[in-house]
Amino acid sequence: MLTSIGMDAFAERARKELVATGERVRRRSDETRDELTAQERQIAQLAAAGLTNKQIGERLYLSPRTVATHLHQLFPKLGVTTRAALRDALADLPPERP
Repeated sequence: MLTSIGMDAFAERARKELVATGERVRRRSDETRDELTAQERQIAQLAAAGLTNKQIGERLYLSPRTVATHLHQLFPKLGVTTRAALRDALADLPPERP
């Protein structure tokens, strides 16, 4: 996001901070645009298991509103419109990239 708005120095700093904490930084490109991020995948799995946005938020230390935003972004990526369809859509996904 920072790179897209021209803040390359801040983007690089954020990347270094993530790497220092052991996180993997995923490069965004046209090829990866429709892939789920690790957090989106985790939220989708919890929602498919029947948890509410509040319960998901409590587990992941996110606000219920942030959870709702992630769900709103990942539904089109998976081609679903309801939580009930998440389980089947997740089963059809390839395994996460290392």
